[in-house]
Amino acid sequence: MVWLETKKIIIVVIGAFLNALSLNFFLIPANVYASGFTGIAQLVSSILGAFAPFNISTGILLLLLNIPVTILGWMKVGKSFTLYSFISVLLSSFFLEIIPVKEVSSDILLNAVFGGVIAAIGVGLTLKWGASTGGMDIIAMVLSRMKDRPVGTYFFTLNGIIIMTAGFVFGWENALYTLVALYVSTRVIDAIHTRHEKLTAMIVTKKSDELKKAIHDKLVRGITLLPAKGAFSGEEKEMLIIVVTRYELYDLEHIIKEVDPHAFTNIVETAGIFGFFRRE
Repeated sequence: MVWLETKKIIIVVIGAFLNALSLNFFLIPANVYASGFTGIAQLVSSILGAFAPFNISTGILLLLLNIPVTILGWMKVGKSFTLYSFISVLLSSFFLEIIPVKEVSSDILLNAVFGGVIAAIGVGLTLKWGASTGGMDIIAMVLSRMKDRPVGTYFFTLNGIIIMTAGFVFGWENALYTLVALYVSTRVIDAIHTRHEKLTAMIVTKKSDELKKAIHDKLVRGITLLPAKGAFSGEEKEMLIIVVTRYELYDLEHIIKEVDPHAFTNIVETAGIFGFFRRE
């Protein structure tokens, strides 16, 4: 258990470092903006630097923006998830302050693509290990628990505000390249983890009772049980069908590995749910 938590911290550190690297080496020098709270912090820092007599760095703004969100997450989402998310934000802010802002390439397209890819690797790894990079992820968790609706609209609206503001203030070329960075990062995160809010797991196992108990102890999710039979072996098995959020996928994967490492699991994206789905 200690080693597992240690690995999780290491992954969070790596994710935060990659996020800071993408910003200071690629996105910030090119005036191309990241998504979510990181993009807001970056945009506000750029506006202050261009029009105000003082400037606040992206790292400090990112930390300040996440403090109220962390308090909200602590009360509404869960202590463990929120703690790791805030550690990720804290480390990102730290790395943003110590890594110098340096232009690696003068080509804005290369900056948009490589910045988007590197940031997405950091975010994807962090999500895959059961944490998040804070900001919109925590807000998405709160909103999905208050109202069981897709949170993609909120992500789209926030990113739309970032793109429109960047276009008006710094020119539409930068805004369009920001779109490129956002698209690239979304595709990479999908490849590493998933941006889909809800997922359906179909687990074929011979240890259905043990697995069902372990899942209920950890996730408290409804499970549908179906009889299954191996077409080649003829073995009698059972299939467990369970719908989880993307933030619970990490816990589900580890439960399956611990209880029945030989289980066959198929994870598919869930477009919508009708009926009861536990949000609290």
